[in-house]
Amino acid sequence: MKRKNFRGVIAFMVVLFARQIAFSQGTLTYLSSLGQPSVGSAAVGEDSWVASIFMTGGNLGGYELDSVELAMTPASGAPSDFTVMLYSSGPEFSAVPVSRLDTLSGPTDPTTGGDYTYTASDLTLSKGTPYFIVITAGTPVASGVYAWSYTDSAPANTMDLWQGGNALITSSDGVSWNVTLGDGPQFAINATAIPEPKTFFLLVLGCLIFGWEYNRAKTQAPR
Repeated sequence: MKRKNFRGVIAFMVVLFARQIAFSQGTLTYLSSLGQPSVGSAAVGEDSWVASIFMTGGNLGGYELDSVELAMTPASGAPSDFTVMLYSSGPEFSAVPVSRLDTLSGPTDPTTGGDYTYTASDLTLSKGTPYFIVITAGTPVASGVYAWSYTDSAPANTMDLWQGGNALITSSDGVSWNVTLGDGPQFAINATAIPEPKTFFLLVLGCLIFGWEYNRAKTQAPR
């Protein structure tokens, strides 16, 4: 009977450990305004930067950013070198972009309307922290513009209390920014929650302890 109990406990710990690993590898959409109706678009060019703020949820281990999706409307003229970046708010938690963290990979010429995906590479986001999606281009507005669709509603949160701002943040040089409340660019955030290191440690430790107890009981059991 004792041997069966140990086997049951070990099996339970293994299931918990497997579920934790699966959770750590699952990509989820935490914020999205892509399904909302567009009420306009913001011009994007070398001299017309556009940004949107979002705040991560409360997962203690933070999140690995997988990708962002942007809703674009048809471009005009002949723009080029579309660039998507992720910025931090700096140590003071500024309401505008401060420091560039990464340039995301994806289509560099989104001239037709639709949703475009841009992926990150090994980028970890801290819990409860504001970040910014920032886009620009390599050509001035006079040569043509890309157009980032915006809506008058904040992005919908699906879990973990992520938040998206309902504001249009613009700049002519990527340094000085203006914030206009009421309309926010349309995007989605796809990320993976990172388990705390101590969670893995406790699960492994539990498996080792119960495994040791099981082996000890097995060797001491009368034959």
